[in-house]
Amino acid sequence: MSERETPAGGRSRTAPREVRRSQLIDATISCIARHGISGTTMAMIAGKAGLSTGIVNFHFDSKQKLYEETIVYLAQEHHDKWFREYSNAGLSAAEKLLAIADAHFHAKICTPGKLAVWYAFFGEARRRAVYRDLIDRIDTRRFALSLQLCEEICRDGGYTSVNARVVAQTLEVMYDGFCLHILMYPRDLTRKDARAQIRTYLATVFPDHFTAP
Repeated sequence: MSERETPAGGRSRTAPREVRRSQLIDATISCIARHGISGTTMAMIAGKAGLSTGIVNFHFDSKQKLYEETIVYLAQEHHDKWFREYSNAGLSAAEKLLAIADAHFHAKICTPGKLAVWYAFFGEARRRAVYRDLIDRIDTRRFALSLQLCEEICRDGGYTSVNARVVAQTLEVMYDGFCLHILMYPRDLTRKDARAQIRTYLATVFPDHFTAP
């Protein structure tokens, strides 16, 4: 499905529905990163995308719907990145756990604009509720798989004193904390630094399976 947009020059342009939606989601990320959720308008998003507000309304019934699609897009993008690596049957449990960790700090995932959108949703009470409704399934699945990997590593290495659930929970906290720090203080912590600190933590907990940088 495609729609027609006629720019000022009078030359018609058409684009598939998914292309337009992608344009608008990218524009939404840019606008929220710069202006925040409350400061972003549909007119701003349309202008950033180089489209009319009519085209925005054609694809999204409301700004709320566009925001919801944007956060789902970001969550799915992150999920797809780590799940591709996780699904590699040739990887060990330790390598799969690192794949999940590293996906949080991939260059296409951990960008200032995308991080700003994540934390814009976290920062508003009613947005947090929406976030949980939309994203909880994806987050829950990642945690469950991480927990399974930690349990497998515990069994394989005989780490009888290690609580696998605590390790999996600690990793989740580290992901969120490092991403926030990268957003707020990018000169103090880089994506590479975050990956290194996670490896250091895992090497402390599972010394036979991980090596500190």
